[in-house]
This record gives sequence, structure tokens and C-alpha cells, in this order.
Amino acid sequence: MKKRIAYCVSDHTGVTVEAVAKSVLSQFPDFEFSLIALPFVDSAEKAHAAAARIAATSDALVFSTLTDPALRAILRASCPQLFDLFDRIAPAVEIALGQTITPSPGRIHSMANNYESRMDAVNFSLALDDGLQPQRLDQADLILVGVSRVGKTPTALYLALQYGLRVANYPLTPDDLEHASLPDILLAHLPRVRALTLAAERLAAIRQARYPDSRYASLEQCRAELAAAERLFKQHALGVIDTTRMSVEEIAARLRNPPEDRVSMDPQA
Repeated sequence: MKKRIAYCVSDHTGVTVEAVAKSVLSQFPDFEFSLIALPFVDSAEKAHAAAARIAATSDALVFSTLTDPALRAILRASCPQLFDLFDRIAPAVEIALGQTITPSPGRIHSMANNYESRMDAVNFSLALDDGLQPQRLDQADLILVGVSRVGKTPTALYLALQYGLRVANYPLTPDDLEHASLPDILLAHLPRVRALTLAAERLAAIRQARYPDSRYASLEQCRAELAAAERLFKQHALGVIDTTRMSVEEIAARLRNPPEDRVSMDPQA
């Protein structure tokens, strides 16, 4: 497999340019890419330092979201394989809007939920993690359900931190799975309930790492719990996301933009 280095240069945190680079580079399976982030390149001095570092790396790819034209020029002069998102996209948007762009580093983050609301959402998700404080479920934007270790907690926290959503997660215990219906506390908030599932083999591997050789981690137990949970999800027509081959970012995107009809959201469906 061919190995290449790709730099992600930004005048802010670099989250956007890294996401774009990963999305693009993942489409070239014959290559193995090492990504190097260069965030907060917000001055001529830092831009020259970044350009020098990149120039010292043989055949490097460079992805950039620098907003200052002067800083972009510094990078462009030293990086022949530069993929500048603003240079490539902004001119077309200017034409469409009939207005010249006004560069402003970090402005994308001001378009998202503010810091206070996101921290409030994170605190909420932590307080209602793993079925805690069920009396507060009426305050949740979303309620994630599923058996233990299908990804409810990381997904809830990601949605809270990234989007300011107040997300609770409620684990379905073996006792819950023996009943003919979901717990009453969930039925009272059913429109906001979303279900997560996972392949039994993957679930067993995750549980095995935490509780080796336990009944909890056995493949038989995992299969039985998942089957019982699926029965409850179907009974209540819940949308179900199979997280087996999905990142937390993908899970969050599907939860924020569910299909209009509440059918299975398995990515292979």
C-alpha cells in the first residue's frame, strides 16, 4: 500500500478541514494517509512556519481552510499540491450571491450553538446517562435506548457537545427485555425515543474487553438481548440505527436527520 502524508491547515481548530480531508482521502483505498493537523495558523509568521514544515515533507498533500488571502498566498507559494477550500469554492458562491466574501477566521463556529448551551447539554446528558434521573426525561430532546454497550453514551455526549442537544440514554436491562413492552417511562416519551443496535459479534467483543469471560459478554447472551430488544423496537415502530459499521459522527447525523417514516435506519438497508 502506498503511503502519503496530508497536512490539514486551518486558522482555527481545524475540525472542518480535517473532516473534508478524511472524507476525500477515504475514497482512495490503495493509499495509506497520515494526517497532520496544523491548527491556529492565524499570522504571517505561523503561515511561513507551516509552509516550511510542509515543504520539508516530500510529496505532501495539503488541505487548507485559511480565510485570510495573504496567508493563503504564503501557503500557495510553497505547497504545489495545495487544495484550498476557499479558493475553490468561495468564488462560485460569490457569483451565486452577488456579493464579495468578507474573510473572518473562525466564523463558522459562531454559526453553531453557543458555548453555554452546549455545556448545558453535556451536563444534562451526563446527569441522565445510563438511565439516571428518569423523571427528567421530559426535558430531553432525544432519548437513546438499546442494550448495554451499543454506543448510547458516546453518541449522546457527541450530540450534546457538537449540537447542543439534550440527549438522555436509557439502557434496556435483561429484566426490561423480559416484558412485552418498553418500560412505561419510555412509552410516555415515545416520539423522542430512538433505538440503537449492534451486531452480536461486535457487541460480544466490546463486552469481553470490559468483563472478560463473563456471561454478560458471551455471544449467546448478546444474541438473546439483541433479539429481545429488536422485538420491542418493532412493536413500537421505533427507528433503529445499526451502529456496527458507523462512527459516532455518522450515528449523530442519522439521529439529527431521520427519515420521515420511522423505519429501519440500518446503513445497509
